Formats: sequence, structure tokens, C-alpha cells
Amino acid sequence: MLVLLPPSETKADGGKGPPLDLAALSFPALNPVRAKLADALADLARDVPASLAALGISARQSEEVTRNARLWSSPTMPALSRYTGVLYDALDVRGFTKAGLAKAQRRLAVTSSLFGVVSATDPIPAYRLSGGNTVPGLGTVRGLWKPVLEPVLREIDGLVVDLRSGTYSAFAKLRPDAVTVRVVTEDAHGNRTTVSHFNKAYKGRLAAVLATTRAEPSTVEQLIRVIAKAGITVERTGEHALELVTGD
Repeated sequence: MLVLLPPSETKADGGKGPPLDLAALSFPALNPVRAKLADALADLARDVPASLAALGISARQSEEVTRNARLWSSPTMPALSRYTGVLYDALDVRGFTKAGLAKAQRRLAVTSSLFGVVSATDPIPAYRLSGGNTVPGLGTVRGLWKPVLEPVLREIDGLVVDLRSGTYSAFAKLRPDAVTVRVVTEDAHGNRTTVSHFNKAYKGRLAAVLATTRAEPSTVEQLIRVIAKAGITVERTGEHALELVTGD
């Protein structure tokens, strides 16, 4: 089973790993686009106003441009530790047991504007690039990734659980049998609406359950049993579609 997570805008500083080495990353077929994007971002960082405009950030976030300037020289850390924010707080990797962490490292992957997709243990630097950005001279991030990322993701064996956000789902379609999860809330009348504010937190909790379970689900039915056993309400709404029902 592979659980595909969205990235986060916020990322941890520092790291103890050596500088970025694309050869150390999973999914090597993506390396040509990774190199092209990393070089473009580092070059763009020489012009701070242009970088701010391209990245869609304000002058108060100029440290993000500095991160991009140091893409090839700054220290790295495992992707699962690099990404922060609501989803990753709820995932709470630091709270995993040693056995749970080993499973999570094997089962989790993160979509990325810069790297396409990375495995949990891939060593990456801090950077700034969003899914909706356009890189001068290269075009939209989505347009760059779609032709190369889609065939790579479609080759993943076994059960795939898609927890990507809409922005990153547009990077590449998965196989038709990939399981999608929609977080909804149900009112007293049984009406359901998509959860927005707490969507990331619920997906983080779900990812934690799937990452650490002793089971090895290979079908939708087995997946539902694992989730239900953890006390999370989930319903099947299609052959490969689930709704996680909250009471918020």
C-alpha cells in the first residue's frame, strides 16, 4: 500500500543530510525535470522582486527566496520531516513507534512541486514552489509535471490511497483503481458537505492510521476495515471512492 500525501507550503529549516543529490531520490525518471526546476529556481533567486512575483509571496517572505538560492548547497532531511503544517502535525511522525515509523517510511509518499513525488525518506532541502506557480522560462508547474509524472505514478504496484489536494491531483491522474478519500461533515438532517478548515487534519490522522497499521490492506474492503478499527467513520461511495465522515 502507498498513501500519497499533498505537500505543505511550510517546511522545517535546517537538516543534517548532505546537499541535494538527485541520484539519492526515488523515482529517478523524474530527475530531468527536477534538475531543470531546481536550476531555474536558484537562478531566479538572484532577482528577489522577480522571485517574489513568480512565487506569489510578499517581501516579508523573502527568506523563501533565500531558501531557493541555496537549493543545491543547503542541508537536507527526510521528506517526511521536512514538510510541516496542519496535515503533518496531525500525522505526528514523532509519536510513531520504531515499528510504526518503519512502516510509514515504506508506505508514505509526498507530491511536490519541485520534485514531482518523493518517498518518505528521500533527502530534500527546504524550498518554496507552489503547485499553482509559473516558473519564468519553463511555464506552469502543473504543465511541467503532467507528461512525466503521470506514467510514473501509474506504474506504482499495489493499493494506492490518494490523499492529494485538488491542486496536486491535477499534476497527474492515477490508475483507475486508486482509492480517493473525500472528507465530509454530516448535519442533523443527514446532509453532507465537504470539510474545508479541518480537511488537512483529518487526512493527517487517516494517514497515520494507514502508515502504522500492522495489516497489509490490498483491497478497498480491507482498507475500510483498517480505518473503521481505528474509530474513523468512513463510507464507500463508489468502487474506489470513500468518504471520511466527521461530526464537525
